Amino acid sequence: MSGKLEGKIAVITGATSGLALATAKRFVEEGAYVFITGRRQEQLDKAVEFVGKNVTGVQGDAANLADLDRLFETVKSQKGRVDILYASAGTADFNLPLEKVTEANFDRTFDVNVRGTLFTVQKALPLMPDGSSIVMTGSTAGSKGYEGFSVYNASKAAIRSFARSWTTDLKARKIRVNVISPGPIDTPAFDGVPQELKDGFISTIPMGRMGTPDEIAKAVLFLASDDASFVTGIELFVDGGSAQI
Repeated sequence: MSGKLEGKIAVITGATSGLALATAKRFVEEGAYVFITGRRQEQLDKAVEFVGKNVTGVQGDAANLADLDRLFETVKSQKGRVDILYASAGTADFNLPLEKVTEANFDRTFDVNVRGTLFTVQKALPLMPDGSSIVMTGSTAGSKGYEGFSVYNASKAAIRSFARSWTTDLKARKIRVNVISPGPIDTPAFDGVPQELKDGFISTIPMGRMGTPDEIAKAVLFLASDDASFVTGIELFVDGGSAQI
């Protein structure tokens, strides 16, 4: 590895599996010390073991403001700053037609994906030096009208909007704010999803396959590192071309 994040302190939310966990592993390999979060302690412990070194797990739900306060108090007491924030915690309901959306579906999706992201960023800011990097997880769903995903689609469109606004809100501090928007990625989120639904996703991908978590991690690394020192306010699609059709 090239040490692109040598000496950096990173926080990654929702990092007990999938693309965020792969990113935590890659960040550490590139020299960072990483704090990761997850709602379930057992899964969080396994994630810490997987990352292996230079990592602290802090149990918590991104939708719970008290949990976020505890997270950043832990970071403050142990390391004193956050150079890179990757707000990745998210949730989705698969195959949820409009007529079946409930108040609980809506509240949970927006509480985690939108409210949780906003307050994760807000509460991290006092610990972030000027010139830091914020990356948020969007989705091709924020640009495409995937059938049966209207609530999730809308929540990810909000993430893209946040990046546009916060790029200007934080310009005086030169904090870069970017969005990584994956297409269908082969993660545990697809465990139990009917094969015909998976095949439907794959049929929309020009490259003819789902992506891997490490392919997302490499793109997040780019946005988090000095390689992207003049990149802010963008939405980087890592989707095998699926946003183009």
